[in-house]
Amino acid sequence: MSTPPRDTARYWRHPGLPGVDLLKAHYVRHAFTPHTHDAYTLAVIESGIEVYDYKGTTHRVGRDGIALVEPGVVHTGHAGVPEGWRYRVLYPDEAVVADAARDIGMAGAPLFTDSSAHAPATAEVLRAAHRAAERGDRLSASTLTRQALHRLLAGHATDSARAAAAPAPRRTVAEAREILRSAMADPPSLEELAERVGVSAFALLRAFRRDLGLPPHAYLNSARVERARRLLAEGTPPSEVAPAVGFADQPHLTRHFKRRTGVPPGEFQKGILGAVPGGAD
Repeated sequence: MSTPPRDTARYWRHPGLPGVDLLKAHYVRHAFTPHTHDAYTLAVIESGIEVYDYKGTTHRVGRDGIALVEPGVVHTGHAGVPEGWRYRVLYPDEAVVADAARDIGMAGAPLFTDSSAHAPATAEVLRAAHRAAERGDRLSASTLTRQALHRLLAGHATDSARAAAAPAPRRTVAEAREILRSAMADPPSLEELAERVGVSAFALLRAFRRDLGLPPHAYLNSARVERARRLLAEGTPPSEVAPAVGFADQPHLTRHFKRRTGVPPGEFQKGILGAVPGGAD
């Protein structure tokens, strides 16, 4: 019996557009645990099928499909076929997407009309932008990335006042999230957190599960990984990142980081801080 292909992944920074990280990966056995990103996620499937849960629905996306995930929304990811899936992912910060949205007349950071799109022409522009970034071609990469964002937003997003007042229960979750993100290294207990936002512990737990699909402690670990990504990208050693974001030690950081990003912290940092990878497929 043949051995399944090894999971491979590498991250790096966009060479011509600040605020955009990139990932090129082939996953067969790796499964992403429920997590969030601070940035948008725009993933072009090259081959195979990715399956992911997002906003209460399970999605299957194959070649030339684009998986679309908004900042702060919990999602998963695993292979839908034995050979896994290959994809190229852009992670543009909300400010980058909002700027592109304003270019085409939107008020600011938009919402996607669906969490996946089969749009071969748009997928090809995203793929071309990603490949140019992989080659280190700053002008082509920045131009194509902005063109890809314009096409994607025009065809698959809706103008939204993301700062509009949310219903009271969702504001409660938002307040609790901010408290947790500001106290990662020494978070409050569930009871203390609930008291600070003015609800019962049971009500807060139920609201987290309803709005995020995660209990507060699982959300906190996801937020810790996002903070760790930023610190690693700034050059902070993994051994210093772990206590800074509230993980007990470096192995604790590594376990959670790999579950949510697909690579260990050291490999992620090496890719982000190293030279732009060459030799696009």
